[in-house]
Amino acid sequence: RARALLQQLPPQDCDERYCPDLAEEERRQLRAFSARRRREALGQGLACAVPGPCHGCPCRKCGRRLNKGDPGISASRLGDQFWHPSCFSCHFCHQLLVDLIYFQEDGRIYCGRHHAELFRPRCASCDQLIFMEECIEAEGRRWHLEHFCCLECDVPLRGQRYVMRSGRPCCRGCFESLFAEPCQACGDPIGADSEEATHQGLHWHARAACFCCSLCRKPLRGQPLTCRRGRLFCADTCGLGQDSSSSASDSSDSAFASAPSPDS
Repeated sequence: RARALLQQLPPQDCDERYCPDLAEEERRQLRAFSARRRREALGQGLACAVPGPCHGCPCRKCGRRLNKGDPGISASRLGDQFWHPSCFSCHFCHQLLVDLIYFQEDGRIYCGRHHAELFRPRCASCDQLIFMEECIEAEGRRWHLEHFCCLECDVPLRGQRYVMRSGRPCCRGCFESLFAEPCQACGDPIGADSEEATHQGLHWHARAACFCCSLCRKPLRGQPLTCRRGRLFCADTCGLGQDSSSSASDSSDSAFASAPSPDS
């Protein structure tokens, strides 16, 4: 319950004490933003039995009727209406509103987290709202300028090329030394800027010198192929020759070649 409240009502969205690194102008904006939300949007749902005059009224969300004495939730900011307790949820994330704290906007109810994000972006690193004039946007998420750093070495990546790893940016050096797959042919890491070919869980540089038949050296990108114990063969003469001496568990297929990951 406490974890759910912290998720739905992030304290850093309304109290500058939880944002120690803010500049004075950002603190001023946070105070004004929080005060405006409390004044215009914050409410607390009232859990009560549906009164007699509201017998048969429809639930605001699902439309099913609520009868006299049924448990219901009313929200004073949204008029004389009722919700089933299981229907009183955030319009965005659909989580039940723990302790019935809600924010309203355009007739819809939101948890505090997603109501705040209607107006301000949230930093993917520190989880605080961004009040600076500039921020970094990548992969559909936002970061404070100083928080867009490599997940391994913390080097700032503003203006630098990067690779996304588990939803976080990684500099090219760390990616290639820690995460890049080795090429099955030459043994070198397949870097962020290199095209990669994969087959049966193995990886190759997509260039003709690496991704080719082990016997005749024919490039195999986009071509039918056979893979035997990690070695590639074209599906013509070389592959047919291997088929006669291979186990039934080996397979013949076309490989998938992928372009470098978007990194800017």
